[in-house]
This record gives sequence, structure tokens and C-alpha cells, in this order.
Amino acid sequence: MSTTRKKVDKDTIIGEIIREMPQAAKVIEKYFGNGCFTCPGINVESIAFGATMHNVDPEVIVKEINELED
Repeated sequence: MSTTRKKVDKDTIIGEIIREMPQAAKVIEKYFGNGCFTCPGINVESIAFGATMHNVDPEVIVKEINELED
């Protein structure tokens, strides 16, 4: 039985992505820096919020995360 990975979208919480897809940490770090990993907001802030704070298009991040291999 295979498990299907949940699709990430711009409203997905950053901390949730990192917990469920550890390989996504490299994408988060690429666009948001490594401060995300110690920020308490990681558990409530979405990709869209982080992208706004870092002046990045959230769809670019979403696409890159969704293209990661399991």
C-alpha cells in the first residue's frame, strides 16, 4: 500500500511542511533563510506569509516543494 503525499499550497503552515517532508527544509532555507527553524512563528505562519515577509513569490516555493522526491 502506498501513501500519497499531501500537496503543499501557499496556505500550508511552514512547520507542518518541515515535519511531514524533512527534505523540504532545504527549499524553506533557500528562500527564507535558516532563521525559520528557530522562529516560534513556524507553527502558525503559512508559505504565503513567509513569502510576503521575504519578498518572494509563494507559488515558486510551492512548486519547488511539490517537485521534491519522497
